[in-house]
Amino acid sequence: MTATGYTFIHPLLGHHDVCAGYLVENAPAGAAPGADEVFQHPVFAEFDHRHPWYVPATPLDKGVGERVVATFQGAGAESAGELEAALRQARRKLALHLPGNGRLPAAGAWDNLLIPLSQARTQPPFTLHGLSTRTQIVATGVQNHSDREWALANACALCTGEYLMTRSSLGKRADTTRQKMLRLLALIAQDADTDELDDIFRQETKLSYSLLRLVNSAAIAPRTPITSFAQAINLLGRRQLERWLQLLIYADPDNSHQPNPLLYKAAVRGRQMELLAPQLQPLPDLPNLADGAFMIGSFSLLDVLLNMSMPEILQQLPLSTTMNDALAHHAGSAGKLLLALEATDRRNLPVAAGLLEELAIAPARFVDAQMQALSWAARIHTP
Repeated sequence: MTATGYTFIHPLLGHHDVCAGYLVENAPAGAAPGADEVFQHPVFAEFDHRHPWYVPATPLDKGVGERVVATFQGAGAESAGELEAALRQARRKLALHLPGNGRLPAAGAWDNLLIPLSQARTQPPFTLHGLSTRTQIVATGVQNHSDREWALANACALCTGEYLMTRSSLGKRADTTRQKMLRLLALIAQDADTDELDDIFRQETKLSYSLLRLVNSAAIAPRTPITSFAQAINLLGRRQLERWLQLLIYADPDNSHQPNPLLYKAAVRGRQMELLAPQLQPLPDLPNLADGAFMIGSFSLLDVLLNMSMPEILQQLPLSTTMNDALAHHAGSAGKLLLALEATDRRNLPVAAGLLEELAIAPARFVDAQMQALSWAARIHTP
């Protein structure tokens, strides 16, 4: 492992569960900050300039822009010394990232406050509302949907997304439209005729509508709009069509136009798996490494989406043994990589860093994969 350790980039969700910022953290604890490779990355300029990036406090060049927020760790950060004074004199935006038992600062002392949700919930009523008049509050460690709802009701503008990996309504029956999508994906995996696929889309018009919205998004950017399923096949090809169908299953089946953060999460995870899989030793036994790795990543959240166990879902899909074992048991090098990405999403950074080191994935390569995946997913317009 290099001296800087691993750098992890966590999307921060605003209202309506839409990505509206990013938190950059390092592991192992005490590793030298590695944020420079984030905002010096070629795709950094492609991200929405309205979204803040909370990075470990280091001297910041003026060229990084106002969206990069120097973040100090710990309750004693108000006396951090020369660095803090220099950044304040340069009128940089600063953030305080409290530990679990840190004392709340005075309103306006910091531009941003990152506070663990467990600590936030112990505060007297309206304390966070008072702080929010002069300080943007970011809740971290948001482990479930109840925490998420509390954060939104108590002046937290942004929060981390651990809650996305939990089911919001245990006991709810799996959505029938999405189960039809599983059958459609099974047909594609079996290389079914185009006419057979077209018949399904003719029967399920809302699936056709969602697919056309998805493939016409900025992530595809066709020169002329795609207006039919047959045209989508001809333009994209079966390989790309299958990839978009893998993401379409996460779209709202009722076409309410409300974004589903699981689609974004599945896109990020699938793209990261695709980019990192060629670094694995031994290489996963997949006929097409890139497509197979993307499918493993994108399907890894189906249990949350469908409220079904992963083995139950996999019984309906004719996937290879390698894919089944990676998804159901985290077996093989692909399964271990998926486990590392899941630990990352839960912000269990020591575990994630240890797994990445075991897989011999270099820290710089991991940052590159995160940046590319986040940039790609941000361009997808949710149906």
